[in-house]
Amino acid sequence: MTSPETGNAPKPDHNDARRPRRALRRGTLAALAVVAGGTAVLTACGHGGSGVAGAEKAAATSSPTSTPSSTPASTTATTQAREDAKAVDQAKQASAAKITITPKSGSTGVAVSKTAKVTVTGGKLTSVTMKAVSSGHTVAGTISADGRTWQPKASLGYGLQFKVSATAKDSQGRQATAQSTFATKAQSGSFVGYFTPEDGSTVGVGMPVSIKFSKAISTADRAAVQSGISVQSSSGQQVVGHWFSSTRLDLRPQSYWQAGSHVTLGLHLKGVKGAPGVYGVQNKTVSFDVGRSQVSTVDAQTHMMTVVRDGQVIRTVPVSAGGTGHTTYNGQMVIEEKDLSTRMNGATVGFTDSDGKGEYDIPDVPHAMRLSDSGTFIHGNYWSDKSVFGTTNTSHGCIGLSDTKGGKDDTTDAAWFYDNSLIGDVVTVVNSPDKTIQPDNGLNGWNMSWSQWVAGSAV
Repeated sequence: MTSPETGNAPKPDHNDARRPRRALRRGTLAALAVVAGGTAVLTACGHGGSGVAGAEKAAATSSPTSTPSSTPASTTATTQAREDAKAVDQAKQASAAKITITPKSGSTGVAVSKTAKVTVTGGKLTSVTMKAVSSGHTVAGTISADGRTWQPKASLGYGLQFKVSATAKDSQGRQATAQSTFATKAQSGSFVGYFTPEDGSTVGVGMPVSIKFSKAISTADRAAVQSGISVQSSSGQQVVGHWFSSTRLDLRPQSYWQAGSHVTLGLHLKGVKGAPGVYGVQNKTVSFDVGRSQVSTVDAQTHMMTVVRDGQVIRTVPVSAGGTGHTTYNGQMVIEEKDLSTRMNGATVGFTDSDGKGEYDIPDVPHAMRLSDSGTFIHGNYWSDKSVFGTTNTSHGCIGLSDTKGGKDDTTDAAWFYDNSLIGDVVTVVNSPDKTIQPDNGLNGWNMSWSQWVAGSAV
């Protein structure tokens, strides 16, 4: 999600200004949470999440007599227990350093002064970087003499989005990392739109334009606001907007973008009324390119993923999807962020041992790519036996690919898929006993029919 950049101040990733998520499904490894700025950001190892909590409940929808695998249920349970035990072992290797970034990832309307802060317990900060995402401008800041805190030296700008990345080490030299993306409040009486994808980026064919508004847009004013936003493609595809909420408008064509097309987004909102006493301040044009077409299909029954690029199968990859009781959502899911390494800690969703520490704390889950706001990831897995990939579903909602610790082996399936994937590529899951993912859970509006999509337009 990109900052609005109103023109008088310096322009999150997947990839998402990261949004806060909530745990809904109990599980083990798959119900871990990424530690991002102190906020529980579910991995796919559990369902839940922003904007869809009411629609997507904790329990898996598989029948009590079915399994997503042809493997006997007793064998699957034994394998699952073994893999969970291996995940528990990772907690012993985790850094004692615990980083907290304030504001929480996904926060909006943040005050511009004396708000941003990074703290650590059980270690010392080694580096902190804070950038205004739209411009890439680095915000100056200082780590305290004791290495426990970091703060920016000056107030932040209004209506901007910032990304913070922090690293710390404990007394044994074990490293911990954390990230947070948040947005500062717009000036009084105004609203701005934070948009994704980023200006100048190259994305996959499934990438919608998604706009988050800093203030709620009233029902009566949505037509005017939507009319002030234009999306045009060199492919000539018709683009229609859909309001998921008073603060979120997504725009997409009827089918995926044509590969190689150039898309231009115009935000002509200056002076446009968004609500009583609230007016837009943006007049901005940005663009992005659509790369090659890549759509990958994960079959939860065969435990295989087929990667199709520009209409040709380029690789078939063995996977391990969500096991019985913790199944993976079906449906078309868009890669919304990529992280070479991500920490997954059970404590952030309440899975703790008697000592209060996380039952699972894997500091270095490699090649992680987010598929939903509620925590569905496709990621590397180095702790499981290689035999599970292509034969058994052992995760608690994520899609696991064979990998090595540290993710440094470029020959692994996980490394190959990560290196060959773009933000905006589509991963479709079929033949899982779970429900279809909700369209507003991530950038996954493709799970709506075109008539349903158009019905959500205000113009």
